[in-house]
Amino acid sequence: MPAPHGGILQDLIVRDALKKNELLSEAQSSDILVWNLTPRQLCDIELILNGGFSPLTGFLNENDYSSVVTDSRLADGTLWTIPITLDVDEAFANQIKPDTRIALFQDDEIPIAILTVQDVYKPNKTIEAEKVFRGDPEHPAISYLFNVAGDYYVGGSLEAIQLPQHYDYPGLRKTPAQLRLEFQSRQWDRVVAFQTRNPMHRAHRELTVRAAREANAKVLIHPVVGLTKPGDIDHHTRVRVYQEIIKRYPNGIAFLSLLPLAMRMSGDREAVWHAIIRKNYGASHFIVGRDHAGPGKNSKGVDFYGPYDAQELVESYKHELDIEVVPFRMVTYLPDEDRYAPIDQIDTTKTRTLNISGTELRRRLRVGGEIPEWFSYPEVVKILRESNPPRPKQGFSIVFGNSLTVSREQLSIALLSTFLQFGGGRYYKIFEHNNKTELLSLIQDFIGSGSGLIIPNQWEDDKDSVVGKQNVYLLDTSSSADIQLESADEPISHIVQKVVLFLEDNGFFVF
Repeated sequence: MPAPHGGILQDLIVRDALKKNELLSEAQSSDILVWNLTPRQLCDIELILNGGFSPLTGFLNENDYSSVVTDSRLADGTLWTIPITLDVDEAFANQIKPDTRIALFQDDEIPIAILTVQDVYKPNKTIEAEKVFRGDPEHPAISYLFNVAGDYYVGGSLEAIQLPQHYDYPGLRKTPAQLRLEFQSRQWDRVVAFQTRNPMHRAHRELTVRAAREANAKVLIHPVVGLTKPGDIDHHTRVRVYQEIIKRYPNGIAFLSLLPLAMRMSGDREAVWHAIIRKNYGASHFIVGRDHAGPGKNSKGVDFYGPYDAQELVESYKHELDIEVVPFRMVTYLPDEDRYAPIDQIDTTKTRTLNISGTELRRRLRVGGEIPEWFSYPEVVKILRESNPPRPKQGFSIVFGNSLTVSREQLSIALLSTFLQFGGGRYYKIFEHNNKTELLSLIQDFIGSGSGLIIPNQWEDDKDSVVGKQNVYLLDTSSSADIQLESADEPISHIVQKVVLFLEDNGFFVF
């Protein structure tokens, strides 16, 4: 089993256990400055406190931050590719100076740690975006950097009170120390870790077993359950899939543990970071995938990263990483032989192969199409269908545009009455929001539960991000309307028919 990165597992929970009560009293005193951690910061601090980010013992100060951004190293020369920073707004930054003590809380209630400030600095986000994420403004991490993250960073050391509280899957959330002990108790000295943020299917099981066989190692399925790419399948669905897929491995060869990581989707740099983290968790080998941790393509169809950038960068650091890199080998199904095989070992001009892309899988889930057993296990498909129902089971919202002059109340009643007569088990509701954020944020919740909403009034443009776009349709005379009317005072019966036919065309109704 490899030593942790930097030589020592920085388990701050163990280190600070004897002064926990003292730190807790300080955090709950009225004199201390308090910061409520963001979702990303909660992920980061958990991995600092439990040693997953060893050798870090706090959030990066300016010297370490600048060195990581420009050189992929901490100021002392240690390899580290992703800046781990505590971002705050200007008002909070103005209250801080070196040696200030800050109590860091989860959900404004749970004290997690106390930070002793080393410095407060305003980063050059343009340089960070270019150096760490390659500068494309459509990159999700760059969007986060400029639109969500605070303008100031606070560097400093942490003293641990407790890990962030999780109420789901407590038995699967192993810390590095716990996982290392688990491997030792099983006498697993060679472990190949598999990183994923997606559901696993037969091909993933096949490639991990092949990697284990080639490395003469066991398998750690180590999926990310922190923040991933916007639009990814939720982690609850994915964990149910992982719990099912782990049963399909030979007894005693595979172990499942969840990683509370906030991914940055930073491609090659992130692959190196992932390897360091898995080394801290006790893995001796790490599978690096094709376009590992990349966010795909931008709106112009251009890849954010090359397909093998991650493998090449990790390989260039192999002597410092002290973890064996296992390149991801794409496998494909051979229907005539009923088996999977690496695509690079197959002459596809002579041998028939089958595969289903992620896009095609999502389409089949959306329309209720067949997903064959050679691709995925029936139990896995059942889990995915529960969380990704076909269109007739999905929810939707019909939003009345500002140009409509017909009676909005009567049109709402007419649509509700029409929808109810169709049956089908979908819940329908006329939804008034009064442009209140707390009400608008419920729209996607209703849609996600399969409800049909009739929304008589549009919201202000600045609330679009609150509502989202999934299955939200505008009824209006404008050219941008999803359901376009010929005139603002079109007869209600005509409007109802257009709405019904639109919903049928889009698969929400099947007559």
